[in-house]
Amino acid sequence: MEQWKNRVAIVTGASSGIGAAIAKDLVKAGMITIGLARRVERIEALKNDLSPELIHNLHAFKCDITKEEEIVSVFARIHEKFNGIDVLVNNAGVYRDTALIDKDNSDIIREVMDTNVMGLVFCTREAFKSMEKHGRNSHVVHINSIAGHQVYCNIEQPSINIYPPSKYAVTAITEIHRQEFIRSKRHIKVTSVSPGLVKTEIFIPEHREMLSKLPILEPEDVSQSVLYVLGTPPHVQVHELTIKPFGESY
Repeated sequence: MEQWKNRVAIVTGASSGIGAAIAKDLVKAGMITIGLARRVERIEALKNDLSPELIHNLHAFKCDITKEEEIVSVFARIHEKFNGIDVLVNNAGVYRDTALIDKDNSDIIREVMDTNVMGLVFCTREAFKSMEKHGRNSHVVHINSIAGHQVYCNIEQPSINIYPPSKYAVTAITEIHRQEFIRSKRHIKVTSVSPGLVKTEIFIPEHREMLSKLPILEPEDVSQSVLYVLGTPPHVQVHELTIKPFGESY
C-alpha cells in the first residue's frame, strides 16, 4: 500500500459495515479518505476508532448516490479540495425482500437499481473525470457479491427481488470499465470484489439473527481483500476476487 500513501480515496456507503471498515483501513494505510453517506455523523464517529495522528485524514461528505446531481456536485468539490481522486471504492448497496411479481413494489425495485447500479456508474464516471485530469495511477473497486455470479434462492425462501440482477450488472460493468479505462490510455485499474455472506446492516433485524448462525464474514475481512487488490504492483490487475466464509454452502 506504500504507493497510495497520502493519495486520495473515496468510499461510498461509508457510514457502517463494509464501507466503514474500508474507510478506516485506508486511513490506517496512509490514505486521505473521504467517506460518502447520507448519515455523515456516523462517518465522523469512526474517528473514535482512529489514533489521534490519523483523525485528520478521514473526511465525511454527505451524498445520496441515488441522486445524480448530488454525485456530480460532491465529486467536483472533492476533486478541487484534495487535488484529485486516486481510488474509488463503490461500496454503497441495498438489499430488499420482495418478489418481482408483487404489486406496488416499483419504488423498491428502483431504489435497489438506483443504488447498486446507477449510483456505481455515476460515481465511477465522476471519479474518472478527476483521474483523467491528474493522470496518476488510479484504481476503482466495485464491492460486488457472490449473488452477482449465481442466483441463490429456493421456492421456500422469500424472494431477494432485484438484488442478484443488480449485482450481475456490476459483474458486467466491471468488464466494461476495464475496457474503457484501457481505451482512455490512463493507467486505471478496476476490480470486482465479491463477498459471500457478511455481517452488516444490509439485512433486516430478523434476518440478521437467522444469518448469524451461518458461516459469515466480518466487514473487516472484506476490507482486507480491498487492501490486497490495491496493494498489487502496477503491472498486476486483479479483475475478480471472491471471498467466502469457511464452510459457506452456497
